[in-house]
Amino acid sequence: MQTEKIVNFIKRNSRTVAVGTAAAVILVSFGAFALLPHRSPQDIQTEPVHYATAQAEPVGDKAPAPRMLENGTPFSFADLVERVSPAVVSVTADETQTVSQQMDMPDNLPDPFKQFFKQFNQGQPMVQRAVSMGSGFIIDKSGLIVTNNHVIANAKKIKVKLPDGRSFDAKLVGTDPATDVALLRIKSDKPLPTVEFGNDRQLRVGDWVIAVGNPFGLSNTVTAGIVSSIGRDLGGNAQPYTDFIQIDAPINRGNSGGPTFDLNGQVVGMNSMIYSPSGGSVGIGFAIPASTIRQVVAQLQAHGRVARGWLGVQIQSVTPDIAASLGMSQPKGAIVASVVPGSPAAKAGFQQGDVVTAINGKQVEDNQDLTRRVAELMAGKKAAFSVLRDGASKTLDVTIGQRKEDQVASNEGGGAPAGVPAATGQAMGLGLTAVTPDIRRTYNLDDNVQGVLVTKVDPDSDAADKGLQPGDVLLKVGNKTVHTPQEVEKSVAEAHSAGRKSVLLLVSSDGASQFVAVDIGKT
Repeated sequence: MQTEKIVNFIKRNSRTVAVGTAAAVILVSFGAFALLPHRSPQDIQTEPVHYATAQAEPVGDKAPAPRMLENGTPFSFADLVERVSPAVVSVTADETQTVSQQMDMPDNLPDPFKQFFKQFNQGQPMVQRAVSMGSGFIIDKSGLIVTNNHVIANAKKIKVKLPDGRSFDAKLVGTDPATDVALLRIKSDKPLPTVEFGNDRQLRVGDWVIAVGNPFGLSNTVTAGIVSSIGRDLGGNAQPYTDFIQIDAPINRGNSGGPTFDLNGQVVGMNSMIYSPSGGSVGIGFAIPASTIRQVVAQLQAHGRVARGWLGVQIQSVTPDIAASLGMSQPKGAIVASVVPGSPAAKAGFQQGDVVTAINGKQVEDNQDLTRRVAELMAGKKAAFSVLRDGASKTLDVTIGQRKEDQVASNEGGGAPAGVPAATGQAMGLGLTAVTPDIRRTYNLDDNVQGVLVTKVDPDSDAADKGLQPGDVLLKVGNKTVHTPQEVEKSVAEAHSAGRKSVLLLVSSDGASQFVAVDIGKT
């Protein structure tokens, strides 16, 4: 049976800047909608760049720009399509799978034979052949081809077919599941047609784009549309290092890995996913930006893998509420929820509650921006991080580490048990009690979690709106560590007296720490 990769749109507030290996697409549905990678399965169906070399040349002679009407709109894309299509290829990945096949026990089988049948029916192995199809594009006349990782994942054999009918066996140079980029190589006895990377950072919402690929295994198919949005974050852990380009040019199964062109015929993105209730195009597609692809491909070509920088902090974006509680003029930057012991951040002096505002003098927009910027830094190099601590600016010099697969913080936890202790204090619509040894055992709290347990949450409070729930532990109110409900009440009262409309809470939830700004005017 075919299994679709589906991206979970539900996003947790905090993430770990531990940039590196696979950030696999999560197998979770979101209502009736799903984000689906696009490729065409055939036979037995299964689910299955920084690079623009000096040699890269556009196909044929430089064709004129698309003919324009007097009002400036394109008359036809035909010249552009004719020029770039020879470099857009079909990618076929063969995979063999061993599955276990079981039979139903016949009715009225005599007892002496039931045990024998169960032993025999443990699952007979059966080898199946699976073929998946996608698209790709040639970026170097010697035979380098870019496609999506999910098109060729687990493939035993990869074939590439050009629009002129020539077919080649392809070798996998390298792959980066975290960005869903793969690099292939084919050998040809003569130079191959190529396309060039363009500058996706110059794209604006409303610009024309053209998607070329092989939907449903058909030969090159062209669709046109506009850029619907830029800098899309798909949430969760799905490709955390990618700011997607949203386009409305129709994309269907098999378009995965195909290029998205601007009106100059340059690749500004790679078709990767759609947002769809049915698996077909509804006009919401996502392309991986060319700037991301080029950086990844450069590393894949040089090393066969991608190495990313690692800082070692758990972060979240500075929301307007958090900015107000910290007295910041605008909600920019990323706030440090926790620091990994022994990490580059810990060695440089990062502290919980620091707000990272810039890297090497360039402003940090939010947690996603910080994650990607750190990922691009080279391990062993120094970087200057500007942080806001207790209202004062500081600069921390960090020697960047290398992201390893085991440097990923988990947001999973066991949740609160059914038996909730009685509250001994109340503030902000929260019932509160001190963390005692009994409570620590009952809630399976780590020894390093010191704070005040939330026993109940007023559903009409801002705390409830912000997602606080029984079993959470308040670690800090403002910049003060709290151990008793009375300390929480005192800190909230002081915030009231100082004219604050909200307070910033550091909350431990399911083993992960995050900051939450709670309106104290609604309590």
